[in-house]
Amino acid sequence: MATDPVLTALLVEDDARLAALTAEYLGGHGVVVTCAGDGASGLEQALHRPYDVVLLDLMLPGKSGLDVCRELRTQSDVPILVLTARGEEADRVKGLDLGADDYLAKPFSPRELLARIHAVVRRVRGQVGPSVKTVRVGPLVLDPGARRVVLREHEIVLTGYEFSLLYALASRAGRVLSREQLIELAGGSAEDAFDRSVDVHVSRLRQKLGDDPKNPRMLKTVRGAGYMLAAEPD
Repeated sequence: MATDPVLTALLVEDDARLAALTAEYLGGHGVVVTCAGDGASGLEQALHRPYDVVLLDLMLPGKSGLDVCRELRTQSDVPILVLTARGEEADRVKGLDLGADDYLAKPFSPRELLARIHAVVRRVRGQVGPSVKTVRVGPLVLDPGARRVVLREHEIVLTGYEFSLLYALASRAGRVLSREQLIELAGGSAEDAFDRSVDVHVSRLRQKLGDDPKNPRMLKTVRGAGYMLAAEPD
């Protein structure tokens, strides 16, 4: 009988009890967890050992989770799932803005954490849906098999979640997609649509695509409706 492949996760969490309980639960569901109790050691481990995902608490002693996220993203494309206390919306958005792929608010359900882990790993591995065909929209080319984006012969480096969002838009170029639709197509949580974290990812996509945020020609905002990738971007 086939079994699911084992995943590896680095959990950067200073609450030793929470870390132990989380590691025990995930370990029983096919995720091998390594724990780090502070930001500096977490960053060092993340950069020197391969992991499928990094689970990063933002409230850490010494080097903050935001600093770890910023430094890690400049050197690695490992999926980052940030863990935040409820009410820390500004930090949550900042984490996404720095390149985190997803977030989960504390206290969280271990089952939801496990689901989020599998979701971000699937995005990175290209398992974003039943279709895996290359999509071309004007000068923009997306190859979901290689998770590769090329714009005017220049490769654009995206996080897993950014790729999933752009692929959803490019596959439906010329159509307006609501936040809720984008979240669903990208494999996220419906909760994300309501705190507008998708807006942060769209903003980052515009930066990486060189799209003018004040007058975007490619990734357009349709007020009150959602977002659309122009069918024939300039």
